[in-house]
Amino acid sequence: MGLFQAISDWQAGRREKHRAVMEAAGKCPDCRGYGFTPAYDAVYSAPYDCPGCNGSGLYSDWLQYGGASYAASVSSAIE
Repeated sequence: MGLFQAISDWQAGRREKHRAVMEAAGKCPDCRGYGFTPAYDAVYSAPYDCPGCNGSGLYSDWLQYGGASYAASVSSAIE
């Protein structure tokens, strides 16, 4: 069980670091500030608006549209 906990802690720390970097830059952590998420599929399909920031690419919108619950869950997992 120690191995799984170590991996879980490492992943949570990595997500928190990514979120902190994106917060400092003012960008949405889900789409990295682009405002869209590419659809990876066998055939080409058009990218769609990021569900995290609702297509704006901004960190403030990401918090408004549900990123706050994600940030709280990550910080509680680290503790």
